[in-house]
Amino acid sequence: MNFVSRRKIEFAEAGKVSARDLDLIPLESIGSKWPIRYEWIETTAIAFDVLTIVSASFCASLFYQLSEGLHIEIGKPLGSATLVAILFSPLLKYQGRYKPSELLSWRRQIRMVFTAWVGVFLLLAGIVFALKIGSELSRATSILFAAFGIIGLIANRTIIRELLKKGLSEHRFSCRRVALIVDPAQGYEPISRKLCKIGMDVSTRFALPPRGAGSNLRRKLAKNIVGHIRGSDIEEVIVTADLNRWSELRAFADELRLLPLPITIVPTGACKEILDLPRRDLGAMTRVELQRGPLSRTEDLAKRAIDLIGASAVLVLLAPLLIMAAVAIKLDSRGPVLFRQQRLGFNGRSFRICKFRTMSTLEDGFTAVQARPVDSRVTRVGRWLRKTSIDELPQLFNVLSGSMSLVGPRPHAVAHDNHFDKLVRNYAFRQRVKPGLTGWAQIHGCRGPTPTTEHIARRVDHDLWYIDNWRLGLDLLILIQTPLEVLRGRNAY
Repeated sequence: MNFVSRRKIEFAEAGKVSARDLDLIPLESIGSKWPIRYEWIETTAIAFDVLTIVSASFCASLFYQLSEGLHIEIGKPLGSATLVAILFSPLLKYQGRYKPSELLSWRRQIRMVFTAWVGVFLLLAGIVFALKIGSELSRATSILFAAFGIIGLIANRTIIRELLKKGLSEHRFSCRRVALIVDPAQGYEPISRKLCKIGMDVSTRFALPPRGAGSNLRRKLAKNIVGHIRGSDIEEVIVTADLNRWSELRAFADELRLLPLPITIVPTGACKEILDLPRRDLGAMTRVELQRGPLSRTEDLAKRAIDLIGASAVLVLLAPLLIMAAVAIKLDSRGPVLFRQQRLGFNGRSFRICKFRTMSTLEDGFTAVQARPVDSRVTRVGRWLRKTSIDELPQLFNVLSGSMSLVGPRPHAVAHDNHFDKLVRNYAFRQRVKPGLTGWAQIHGCRGPTPTTEHIARRVDHDLWYIDNWRLGLDLLILIQTPLEVLRGRNAY
């Protein structure tokens, strides 16, 4: 059934026209096709983002230069837009945010666009600060660029979502006409509906030869299919079948070689699960990834770059505060300024965490008592440091050394790890990534002591979700929300 026939039937079922008058409906009244295919949506969305970023940069620069009576320059806004677009669009592309299914989720899109946009500007601000080239850039223009850009990108996403919804519901996208060959036992309608949703027009359908069919029957059916498709406007042949029949399918496909068209197979059955897994080359062999590592090499490098830039910048900016905290600790009570304790990090490797000392005791062994709301071991200065989380800031040196990350599951004392591992299933899975200064659990209020199994189980659930759903934008979102959570002061004592 072609596009026009389907649309006419939809009109009749909706009560818009009687069945008798179906053939009198012109194509134009049903809805004309748009000059874009479904598979082009991702590229089109990227192009719109780049155009929006360039426009925002030019508008910001033009607005500032006209208000200040300056000579209008084209080079600087174009350079700024190019740099931001190179960082912004590939980041969202890598995270799969340009896929049509993602573009339809407006709230998630806005959240991720905002996070990525803020993250890009924070990264550029860190680079400008490190290279000391701030005098060459206009702060007013940069602020305007950031404001115009995020407004434009949000408007962009809203328009794209509405157009995508309209295009899919009314079948407005230019369809790729395909012939579908299906095992009769599986039925035609489920796969036809799925193909229709992604902008394919199933113009004609055929049945695969029965399992175990002889070569004569196979040739006869193939000849019939070739005769129907040759000379038509079909652009692709799609075969959907269980790969357990691979030898028969391969022989059947050989009979279709007369067709100068791509022939693709959509696997079903048990083999589909294997083919859905990521594949890599292993010399002349192919390996299938049953379980992916927490981070790929590229992801690990990106996360490490954020750790180094972020930790260095915070240490420089907060150096006076750190010095004052150290002096206050020294004057308040006897003992070292810093407290070092054994913790388990990535893959169970031990390291010594660094914190400001907030207690009169320095527990580090097979037993360690967690802090309580009213705890005589906590010093006067320590109570303030713990409430504001300033006691955690020396862990930035752990981040620089590579034993920790800015974002990740919070590390616990070894004694607590041994205890929690017996109480909570999959607790040790937290060590699949580096521990962090802050994390997904912490911005959801899972801070401080864990007096019950339910407390630690909830924290572990958040940590495992973070590990399974990691992306660079998620780290930036957590870093942005962490100061807000610190100000709320939930469960901090």
